[in-house]
Amino acid sequence: MQVFKFGGASIKDANGVKNLASVLKKVGYKNTLVVVSAMGKTTNALELVIKNYFDNKTELQSSLQDVKKYHNAILLDLFDNVNHDVFKKVNVLFDELNNFLKTNKSPDYNYVYDQSIGFGELISTTIISAYLNTIHIKNNWIDVRSQIKTDSYYRQANVNWKVTQQLISSNFDRSILNITQGFLGSDNNNFTTTLGREGSDYTAAIYAYCLNANNVTIWKDVPGVLNADPRYFEHVQLLNKISYREAIELAFYGASVIHPKTLQPLQGKEIPLYVKSFLNPEAKGTQIGKNETLEPMMPCFIVKKKQVLISLSSLDFSYIVEENISEIFNFLHEYKMKVDVIQNSAISFTVCVDNIYNNLEALIQNLKAKFKVSCHENVSLYTIRHYDEAAISNIEKGKTILLKQLTPQTVQIITK
Repeated sequence: MQVFKFGGASIKDANGVKNLASVLKKVGYKNTLVVVSAMGKTTNALELVIKNYFDNKTELQSSLQDVKKYHNAILLDLFDNVNHDVFKKVNVLFDELNNFLKTNKSPDYNYVYDQSIGFGELISTTIISAYLNTIHIKNNWIDVRSQIKTDSYYRQANVNWKVTQQLISSNFDRSILNITQGFLGSDNNNFTTTLGREGSDYTAAIYAYCLNANNVTIWKDVPGVLNADPRYFEHVQLLNKISYREAIELAFYGASVIHPKTLQPLQGKEIPLYVKSFLNPEAKGTQIGKNETLEPMMPCFIVKKKQVLISLSSLDFSYIVEENISEIFNFLHEYKMKVDVIQNSAISFTVCVDNIYNNLEALIQNLKAKFKVSCHENVSLYTIRHYDEAAISNIEKGKTILLKQLTPQTVQIITK
């Protein structure tokens, strides 16, 4: 059994869908599950739809039509017959989304987000499944929400592994190519949930774990895992091999090529993960597995933009002790802040967080009741694994350094 995951960049247009089919033909698709993301920038486009639903109703239908036009253009490029059943199926999905937005009564942004955003994956897999069947690559379309069950923590749902394992084991046909959606699940009430942005990699790992797959391959628009994101760094290099531990470290610090939760289930069953290029599918790419060393050994750079640096000190110059730290973390948990860096001294405590849920203002107001607070928004967090002085100097050049923290393997630098 093998699990493939194709991201949005790989299927951003009709040629991308055709290339996906070409990859399957080249590398084989026997005993295979294909996990697919939304097409291109559809998730961003649907986020605008959701924003307009709450903040700008006059633009809601226009933004929804933009998403529909984008997919219709792909359909027309892929299918000569406009009476093909796939056109009707895609229209039904858009009607479902539109009806939800018209009838929903919940004011909860996170609930609305999860009920809306997943249509990108439902539509992309519907189109791809139909196209593959048309070119005689027979496949079975699976609604992932019927197999991956989660709690109701919308936008960051936690998998119910016991129920998910049971559903996948008893409802999976290994005799045919299967196509399903990344990123999505459902709760006990069958409401759609999501596993976090970029969660399609995690979906592939969940299935691999439950199916005891031989391997997982993530198909990207890069040759494999690079030592830095080429969007932000020059002269990047391919990493040929990475250990699970090293990959988990890189993912934790924000390496965008792998979702942070993806590696844990794979490591549990020692399932190797490959990251390969969908443009050159027969190249080796990067292998992530047990006991692999980092090859070649070199500094690895990660940057997270739009972070928030919060510095706290006691109002009366008393020590920041365990009781204070516990209180601070309770607030961070309550307001759903993702903590990336912590640094403390006798009378101060500094934390760099990712304000995913836009709860910063409320958090700061609560902290000000107990502490003296300073806050820097829109800072950048740089992490270098296996750093050297040249690597640090390259990051710091021309920037204002707000915080710097070193361990033997890792340096983190926050800049403005």
